[in-house]
Amino acid sequence: MPKKHSNHKYIFVIGGVMSGVGKGIATSSIGTLLEARGLRVNLVKVDPYLNVDAGTMNPTEHGEVFVLDSGLETDQDMGNYERFLNRTLTSNDYITSGMIYKHVIEKERALGYGGKCVEAVPHIRDEIVRRFERAAVNDESDVSIIEIGGTVGDYQNIMFIEAARVLKMKRPNDVIVIIVSYLPIPGKIGEMKSRPTQHAIRQLASYGVNTDIIIARSELPVDKKRKEKIAVSCNMNPDHVISAPDIDSVYDVPINFEKDCLTNIIFKTFHMRPKTSGSGLGAWKKFADGVKDAKEEINIAIVGKYFNTGDFVLTDAYISVLEAIKYSAYALGKKPVIHTVNARDFEVKKPDYKALNKLQGIIVPGGFGETGIEGKLNVIRYARENKIPYFGLCYGMQLMTVEYARNVLGLAGANTTEIDPKTAYPIIDIMIDQKKKLADKDYGGSMRLGGYDAVLSKGTIAREAYGRETIRERHRHRYEVNPEFIARLEEAGLVFSGKSPSGTLMEIAELPRSQHPFFLGTQFHPEFLARPLAPHPLFTAFVKAAVRRIAPRSK
Repeated sequence: MPKKHSNHKYIFVIGGVMSGVGKGIATSSIGTLLEARGLRVNLVKVDPYLNVDAGTMNPTEHGEVFVLDSGLETDQDMGNYERFLNRTLTSNDYITSGMIYKHVIEKERALGYGGKCVEAVPHIRDEIVRRFERAAVNDESDVSIIEIGGTVGDYQNIMFIEAARVLKMKRPNDVIVIIVSYLPIPGKIGEMKSRPTQHAIRQLASYGVNTDIIIARSELPVDKKRKEKIAVSCNMNPDHVISAPDIDSVYDVPINFEKDCLTNIIFKTFHMRPKTSGSGLGAWKKFADGVKDAKEEINIAIVGKYFNTGDFVLTDAYISVLEAIKYSAYALGKKPVIHTVNARDFEVKKPDYKALNKLQGIIVPGGFGETGIEGKLNVIRYARENKIPYFGLCYGMQLMTVEYARNVLGLAGANTTEIDPKTAYPIIDIMIDQKKKLADKDYGGSMRLGGYDAVLSKGTIAREAYGRETIRERHRHRYEVNPEFIARLEEAGLVFSGKSPSGTLMEIAELPRSQHPFFLGTQFHPEFLARPLAPHPLFTAFVKAAVRRIAPRSK
């Protein structure tokens, strides 16, 4: 096991005033900045809910479930962390209250506390501290950046703030507390107000935790006078108030932080020196500039069931897909225009396909349940017959296979048993080892989860895109292509270009380029491995096909 560093540093990122103002992006950006200066960083997300993991939560309420290579189902902020750091994180980097309480209760049941009265303090708190330290040791990092979910004053996260207090008390020179707080500008007043942030800092101080740095979120930059006012009220140097105004691209956040010298302030507070000279942000700035420079638009639709929920359009449920499209488009110098399409709009008797003709590409992402399924199948058929580049992700690949079986093989009523358990043609069926878990209602963490290898066939779009024979991608599903129908599907022209090493599980399905410019689906979720500095090869191949579709009209 890696050795513990006696001089390891901890940065806690805590929310103030209100949620949803960018703690996750701030945490990711701080990690990016410190790594650019030569430090090894591990990012930890704390979610104070009692769910053991994020796997059983509805995406319409909590956003996307991000899956680690280990198979742990996590909050979408873990996706931000991996994208910004451009590397894989581990299960040790994710903590929920459910995990903590479950561990402590199970340990108590096994007499692990030697008959003591087990209480929140010290046992829950100490288990939290142990996990913070374990994550640091496991990653062999110089600095742990720990984002505590929620905001100051939430009852749910108080034990995690208590853990931060204890660490800071024991190691005062090794712990920094950063609060991300919102400074509103009331419309009728037109003046930036700092009093809510002042109250948040004071409330945090009432817990015994003093704030070292404030990231001041607002619509506009925070001026010098306001910084001085906040600093006096919150007992800190004005330089420690970092302006974080609204911006068009989250990928400018690290660059904006450097305008207020955040990295230097962190090093100075820790009495450390960078391991490299300069900002180390060359590649990142090049990517951020590419985002701004992209002018030629490319229109991509995401067809899902989580859009137009109530009075708003929900995109957090597909955040990794959206970002993956952007990375590949920007790498090709294109500006992606994402169209969110409600699958249910195509379940009427005479769907209006005119909008689809204006698109350069269509994606059907992952999902569960029957809502919008027939609409998705109609869209997939239209994309196949009209040569519109199509990319199916997990459920999108399964439905692509069902559509092919219905309309090319002529198997009327073909379906997935998730939707129709009694279908005469179960093209997609549940994995054998999942049937008992479903019968026992063991839903949490019960799917095929995490990274698995796949072997690619020569001469296929997938093999050409990856440029290698063996790949490793992340999964989150219970159902697979039914082996009983594979031969018939292949005889009808569908190519299974990626398979598990044993050859039993179909990982990628596609049509040859001679039949369609891009008609491909993956059983896995390639979006989980797309990064700003390393676009995913399949998304890039899809976007290239979409670009070719618009080329004739641009002459």
